[in-house]
Amino acid sequence: MDSNDYSMLDFTRKFEAVDRRLGTKDIMDSVYESLKLKGYDPINQIVGYILSEDPSYITNYNNARALICRVDRYELLQEMVKAYLEK
Repeated sequence: MDSNDYSMLDFTRKFEAVDRRLGTKDIMDSVYESLKLKGYDPINQIVGYILSEDPSYITNYNNARALICRVDRYELLQEMVKAYLEK
């Protein structure tokens, strides 16, 4: 190797991954829409899930069940109460 080959070893590449994680609002919108498309009452199903933590209230359609399991129910309830009181 000559001296030019070593200059590449000193170089650090920067890798920037695109953050594709969905936020809570995006997840809830997607779950709501999936439930609606499958003919369920989305509000009743989501409330059932929040109260029981039983994921069977949520359809598997469009990966909705897996998505809603990513959401912390306690944080979701906090946000809901906050939004309700701020209106």
